[in-house]
Amino acid sequence: MEFIIGSLNNAKTKATQEIVSFYFPDAILTQVDVSSGVSNQPFGDVETIKGAVNRAIAAANSKKGSIGIGLEGGVKDIDNDIYLCNWGAFALQDGTVLTAGGAQIPLPIEIAIKLKNGEELGPVVDDYFKANDIRQREGAIGMFTSQIVNRDELFEHVLKLLIGQMKYLSNES
Repeated sequence: MEFIIGSLNNAKTKATQEIVSFYFPDAILTQVDVSSGVSNQPFGDVETIKGAVNRAIAAANSKKGSIGIGLEGGVKDIDNDIYLCNWGAFALQDGTVLTAGGAQIPLPIEIAIKLKNGEELGPVVDDYFKANDIRQREGAIGMFTSQIVNRDELFEHVLKLLIGQMKYLSNES
């Protein structure tokens, strides 16, 4: 079985390596740089899911017979508070697309204002913490949870949900 993740992001690829190798020790895992087909800062669940699905399909289409994986982080507005959101998708060999979402937390008002004005989360969080490339490591979730939950762990949970759905579907057949 071959899985291809549609991203070169370190946090996403680390999560994928951990979870896929645990549940499928003999699987081949590769990565490919594909477009999400959405804005650099996905806003809302719909756009974030679309980015994950687009990545999964593009990854699956890069090699016949593979399972494509798409992981996408975004933000969403709930009652004027801006929350982190994250979604994942699997594009299976038969064309089935599975989706799953993960944990969400509100962001500080200073960051929410910048995001509402069209700025992208990664650079805003880097500036806020006077750091560089946080999205490649702990992510905003790691910074705002005092490293209790990091970005790769967030995506690990989403990947477990996707693998669980995939196993459920294969048991039904």
